[in-house]
Amino acid sequence: MLKLKYSKFKLECGTDEAGRGCLAGPVTAAAVILPKSFKNEVLNDSKQLSETKREVLKPIIETQAIAFAFTHVYEYEIDKINILNASILAMQRSILQLNPKPEFIIVDGNRFKPLQDIPFKTIVKGDSKFLSIAAASVLAKTHRDAYMLKIHQEFPMYNWKQNKGYPTKEHRDAIRKYGPTKYHRKSFRLLPEQLKLEL
Repeated sequence: MLKLKYSKFKLECGTDEAGRGCLAGPVTAAAVILPKSFKNEVLNDSKQLSETKREVLKPIIETQAIAFAFTHVYEYEIDKINILNASILAMQRSILQLNPKPEFIIVDGNRFKPLQDIPFKTIVKGDSKFLSIAAASVLAKTHRDAYMLKIHQEFPMYNWKQNKGYPTKEHRDAIRKYGPTKYHRKSFRLLPEQLKLEL
């Protein structure tokens, strides 16, 4: 069973990101404050849930949350500041959109940077321990998937509707054949052979 809260604060928000390991598209984060009455048997770390379950949970979370927000940080920003900083930035931008402002932040993972004067706690595998982080992971994933579906229409040969920009064999074969698009992260190793030097 996932716990509702980590702290004693009434307005505790959970935050998480999706798409960190992708070759294309944004890294997307969400932040969620849940009411103390919130209960859901299905909600878990989004990676443990099927796409169907995530899509069912999304409107439940969005209608029942005290506040929620999500943010895309796009590939050009990722290339400028690196993926770790971009992930933290996406989480921070999501938290700053919350109204009411959270009194405490719980973050999935082990890296975060102080935000205003709000106390926070990083929790490894937090998305499988706390409901608000799990809820944030579902929103980050579903909103990012919807974005990847949209840009798939523009570049169907990469099959982003299926691989969502992750480095699958099919995605890499398409990069090899057609080259990178404006949505690809130029600072990432798009193809394994980028490391090999012609000697």
